[in-house]
Amino acid sequence: MRFSPGYVKDYFAKTKYKTIFIWIVEIVLVIVLAAGVSYFFGKSVVVQEGSMEPTLKAGDRVLINSAVYKLSSPKRGDVIVHRTSRNDKSSLHIKRIIGLPGETVQIKNGKILVDGKRYKEAREYPKIKNPGMAESSVKLKSGEYFVLGDNRNNSEDSRYTDVGNIKKKNIIGRLWFVISPKNRIGILKN
Repeated sequence: MRFSPGYVKDYFAKTKYKTIFIWIVEIVLVIVLAAGVSYFFGKSVVVQEGSMEPTLKAGDRVLINSAVYKLSSPKRGDVIVHRTSRNDKSSLHIKRIIGLPGETVQIKNGKILVDGKRYKEAREYPKIKNPGMAESSVKLKSGEYFVLGDNRNNSEDSRYTDVGNIKKKNIIGRLWFVISPKNRIGILKN
């Protein structure tokens, strides 16, 4: 079979346009994918206070997984970022989830009780000196979470009426990675 010079020229022109089109589509897909990953897993926040010490220190920069709670519910022990209200201008707070919807939380003799049973944590925290409103049982409604800072005696959290129980709709996401300072870089362990 013989090809005419016009056929060869048309073939390479079509192939050239097809290759350029494929490159453009691939570049657009990579940009969209990168934007999605950045939006859902790359939001960062700087820890402003010492209420999560020793887990997080003031000045630590951490990444937020904001997609995780769109697909599942927060779990006990998760370190979350939340707002105290639905207002986007309200400040961000970092705390640990202790009580889940439907549970009763109480702080008695410095110990945390969930549904009347002592809550066993993954690590030791100081005995709680001020139980706040959790001195009496706090019953969590549907979509509400009881949170505490790891620095239990220096944290404004669900024990206090100005914070109270955190609604799921006010949870921004779960912290998952410390990105600075260099000596603390790594996955955040609950």
